[in-house]
Amino acid sequence: MISVQEAKAIINKHIFQLDSETILLSDSSGRIIDHDVIATFPSPRFDNSAMDGFAVRSIDTEGASQENPVLLRNIDSSMAGSPSSLHLKPGECIQCMTGAKIPSGADAVIMVEQTSGFSDNELIKVMADVSLGKNIRLEGEEIKNGDILVRERTRITASELSVCAAFGYGQVKVIKQPKVAIFATGNELIEPGKELKEGKIYNSNLYMFSELVQKSGGKVIMQNVVKDDKKALHSFLSEALDNCDLIISSGGVSMGRYDYVRDVFMDLGVKEHFWKVAQKPGKPLFFGSEKNKLVFGLPGNPISSYIGFMEWVWPVIGQMMGYFEDPYITGILKKPFQRDKIKFRYLFGNAWTDKGKILCEPSTKVGSHMLTSALGANCILGANPGTEDLIEGDPIQVNLLPWADLK
Repeated sequence: MISVQEAKAIINKHIFQLDSETILLSDSSGRIIDHDVIATFPSPRFDNSAMDGFAVRSIDTEGASQENPVLLRNIDSSMAGSPSSLHLKPGECIQCMTGAKIPSGADAVIMVEQTSGFSDNELIKVMADVSLGKNIRLEGEEIKNGDILVRERTRITASELSVCAAFGYGQVKVIKQPKVAIFATGNELIEPGKELKEGKIYNSNLYMFSELVQKSGGKVIMQNVVKDDKKALHSFLSEALDNCDLIISSGGVSMGRYDYVRDVFMDLGVKEHFWKVAQKPGKPLFFGSEKNKLVFGLPGNPISSYIGFMEWVWPVIGQMMGYFEDPYITGILKKPFQRDKIKFRYLFGNAWTDKGKILCEPSTKVGSHMLTSALGANCILGANPGTEDLIEGDPIQVNLLPWADLK
């Protein structure tokens, strides 16, 4: 049995990054971009109007007011996509819509509310003076040509999608998604929706694994409940090693009479790097590799599997795509946390902010079989081994669940 720190150091030595591929921008949500996205033109591309109004020479509006309006002759209109080609001369104005290119000779825009309004009249009353540059968005004031819009190793969200689209990127190069096989073992497992007979339980872990793989950026291509049978396990795992980058099991890696998963992994040439970790829950954690394949064997208890995935597998999937973000922050306990004398202890919990501090408390349900302890939780709390429990006011490690917010 090795420590959590030793186990993580071993895993880090065996993580590899996947190759990249070019995909349509419309298919790239959640993916990790593999290149800097560069602006090929400035933004705005040209001086344009920030308001619906009239493009004017600011000098022509000096002293204008409601009591003493200035009359300007409207000679044209400039609209987004249809700019005016005329040059503005003294005493003239051009109707100018939001986003429209500023006509030549104009140096300000007066909003329509400060004029006599849009009409077919040639003469326009200007009832306020405007300063030089007023209501004009300047070329390149947001982005210069050649600026980096999105840096490589960024996860693509709605923000990155919209920026890439705004600069004409129909395709982007991204890191390939890890191809993942997930499986659970146990003759007692049946699918939700079927009749629950004596001695049977519903398969919940694969539903959890599938969702977590998707959220982390991976892609499940094999998924099954495999009976406690060496031949069945050999068949599934042999195919998984041929076709997947990452294999994750739920159950079958402990010391039960029918826990065959570890043995079958070894039979198929998987090199075991460790099998047991000093942690609670989830001591029987298996990690191995076979060429460029990574293998995790997680316990079958639902909380052990859930926490095991988030603490061990989630960061590996990110790093396989060239993305790593330290998930840990420090919180202050508001309720006691029971430590283990020998093992690193994990519990689901809740964290929130109060006056600039991150406060947290563990779930009151501590059994590794108590799946409902995850309901409503927004974090996993973790503490090093110790002979005394942590008490209110003590600091503790907080792993905020990536899809959750501080409350």
